[in-house]
Amino acid sequence: MSHVKAYRGHVKTGNWYEDLRLKEDETKEYLEEKERGELVFQKVDFLKQNMLRPVDLTVTRDSRLHFGDVVMLVNAGGENRECSAVSINADINSVAKVPSPGIQAPCGVSAGRCIQACTRTAFIITSVDGSPEGSTLLYEQSFALKTTCGFARGLYLTSDLQTFQKCAKNSRLQEVNLDEGCSFLSSWKIVHFDPQERLEYEGQPAPANVKVLIKHCKTNQALAALGDQVLWTMFGKEYEVTAHTFLDSHKAEKDSNHWILCTHDPAGNGLLLLNHPQSAAKNEELSQANPGI
Repeated sequence: MSHVKAYRGHVKTGNWYEDLRLKEDETKEYLEEKERGELVFQKVDFLKQNMLRPVDLTVTRDSRLHFGDVVMLVNAGGENRECSAVSINADINSVAKVPSPGIQAPCGVSAGRCIQACTRTAFIITSVDGSPEGSTLLYEQSFALKTTCGFARGLYLTSDLQTFQKCAKNSRLQEVNLDEGCSFLSSWKIVHFDPQERLEYEGQPAPANVKVLIKHCKTNQALAALGDQVLWTMFGKEYEVTAHTFLDSHKAEKDSNHWILCTHDPAGNGLLLLNHPQSAAKNEELSQANPGI
């Protein structure tokens, strides 16, 4: 008789009522979170939508950098790196809703391989010594790099001496991040990439779309993109960004320290560096031949 069914198929057994209530509660909670936009996929979509929103870079007609210019910091790549740009490395936990949706400080940075002008990659050259907006930035002159306002909250690219508690996540070198307020920790300077010509160019106008070094004023370490240190971000696999000077056998900085402050093409065809590499190279030649122009 063991094969005889004691109950029919429609008979409910066990804690069926409790299970039903739990399922109803889960469904209700899911719908409420969806209505408030608190589901994980909604947070990810919201973050990407705001971070990848296009930004108009400054159009420079005199091939120089100026205070107030909106630029991208691009590393042309090297032996173990692709072309990349300094980017805000934010995740869903980095977004604050008060007083308005935006990135909360401190926030990390990375070198993303997606070279497009957007909220995530745009930085504003900001004066720290009282220089008026629109005036020309000079080699060795202190300045700050600030994210755009709005969702990016106008945070400053900042660095400080490395310690056991504060250092880059993978390489353990000097950390670079974004923080509120402009201070000496957020002061940088542009240096000519060739050490033999550095003294000659000091005090001369800094060029746009030309290879330079970006050094931290307090620590004198150069901004670097590390191809051998990979970060997994919300936007894919990217390179770690630190402040550390890498020297070759000739005591010159390696290409991981070489950066190009990119602007838009006056003809309206996007980034000058990517669309007209010959023009950018020509600007560099002219700048080297005539440092005072």
